[in-house]
Amino acid sequence: ARLVESGGGLVQAGGSLRLSCAASGNIFLVNHISVMGWYRQAPGKQRELVASITSGRSTNYADPVKGRFTISRDNAKNTAYLEMNSLKPEDTAVYYCFARVLGDYWGQGTQVTVSS
Repeated sequence: ARLVESGGGLVQAGGSLRLSCAASGNIFLVNHISVMGWYRQAPGKQRELVASITSGRSTNYADPVKGRFTISRDNAKNTAYLEMNSLKPEDTAVYYCFARVLGDYWGQGTQVTVSS
């Protein structure tokens, strides 16, 4: 399976961005993705889970983003979305989309920069 991310960029604190992650490739794998989500990695820090969503649309969020980020998924389009609101400078990181099916697949990463 191949994951293509889009939607990162530069935004001022308090602003919003929307990330997308589209899965394509092996039809069997794409149609059996159990979990999709995002990790992020800031300079000098470990990669951390931001949010995830199952095929049944159960969601999980890291504490720092609860109430500000919303993850959703369109199973028909094999695409997940991360709506990020009230962005803070500490949200600055490279965001990596992942999909779990017979192992983990990763997107190319997209930079999110929040200026103060």
